[in-house]
Amino acid sequence: MSNFESLKIWENARVIVNKIYRMMENHKDFGFRDQIQRAAVSIMNNIAEGKDNGSDKLFIRYLYTAKGSCAEVKSMLYLCEDLGICNKDEAEELRGLVENQIHAIQKFISYLKG
Repeated sequence: MSNFESLKIWENARVIVNKIYRMMENHKDFGFRDQIQRAAVSIMNNIAEGKDNGSDKLFIRYLYTAKGSCAEVKSMLYLCEDLGICNKDEAEELRGLVENQIHAIQKFISYLKG
């Protein structure tokens, strides 16, 4: 694995970001929209930044931050459903993707820790 683009967890994060952006594109509460989009982007960017940092120890720290951003997105998806921004099926699908991402990141952390 020579670059972050080769990481499956980065690819998965990119999918999540794109789905969040599409879901929120017409939402008028700009503060809410900005928060969930920023949290989703944080997953992707922390994986990229950590990978290119050069040390496994620092990379693991970035991965924990990415995991925290996953939890934030997952929490906000409940609000999206509650507020009618998306329907239950859309929210459940996205929460499932995010939950899978949390597990994948944790598995990768365990791998890096040896």
